[in-house]
Amino acid sequence: MKISQLSKATGVSARSIRYYEKKRLLTARRLDNDYREFDEADVKRIKTIQIYLELGMSTKDILEILKCHDNYDAYDSDEFCEEMLEAYEEKHAEIVHQIQTMTTVQQKLEQRMEQMRVRRRTKMGTGIGSDEQSSKTIGATMV
Repeated sequence: MKISQLSKATGVSARSIRYYEKKRLLTARRLDNDYREFDEADVKRIKTIQIYLELGMSTKDILEILKCHDNYDAYDSDEFCEEMLEAYEEKHAEIVHQIQTMTTVQQKLEQRMEQMRVRRRTKMGTGIGSDEQSSKTIGATMV
């Protein structure tokens, strides 16, 4: 199949397919007229690339993982690919760190919103608790 057909089959633009080739994630066979020729294996490979991109992996990491896929059938073989495990572990650690960071940001945002609600209620004369309590809450600092 030609690049336009591969693009339709995968939902990936021809430009992205050419980029994957440039990054050595995908290798097209060339016809005599220098057109690219692809097959069903390329459809599967692009879908695999898309999965890893959605996980936030770099094209460099994806290339290493694909090399493992090429050397071993990662799911049906007893063989083990150390590089694949390392890439997964690194990505997992990165995601855990992002979750921790976002949880902290979420908590600080919730605190700030509550401080603003207390300030609004106090200003409108419908505050809960004393002005001293509201002042302490409002005076809390956000990092």
